[in-house]
Amino acid sequence: MTDGNLTIELSMAELRAITAYAVACAEPALAIFERERPDDRRPRAALDAARSFADGARRTKVIRDHAWAAQRAYQEARDAGLAAASDAARAAVAAASAAYLHPLAKATQVLHILGAAAHAARAVELDAGDDPNVGADHIERARDLASPVVVSVLTRYPDAPSGRGRAGELLRILDASLRQSTTDR
Repeated sequence: MTDGNLTIELSMAELRAITAYAVACAEPALAIFERERPDDRRPRAALDAARSFADGARRTKVIRDHAWAAQRAYQEARDAGLAAASDAARAAVAAASAAYLHPLAKATQVLHILGAAAHAARAVELDAGDDPNVGADHIERARDLASPVVVSVLTRYPDAPSGRGRAGELLRILDASLRQSTTDR
């Protein structure tokens, strides 16, 4: 499938499943952020808001507000030279953003589905001294967490976009692995 103006059917149940998956993928990295910035609750609040939506709450502006606040936490951690913490915050941003996956057949929408996993993997990788094996292990766990609903939604979209550094590379590895799992059945 290529990018275009095609729309993709998405149910609220599917959006909740995508969001729950993103929260589960991002959560392990939250400890990295909280260790480095213990007084900053913005990424946790973003994950909590996303989790509430995944658990059945309405999709409201509160989720977006918490995602924007976590985005500022990411930027502040990045500017402070806390690379692992900044990627952990980006994972929280991506998890909250998952609730707003757009039904447009664009590769960039894959970031809403798998971005939390990729940024969390990069955060744990950086926290372990930039060890790519740790990131690969996190991606493997993220692959195992993906329910059939998550994979079904993912495969309606084009392949993940290029670029975005190491986190983008991890995202494309996960994307390819999940797509391959559908052909292995």
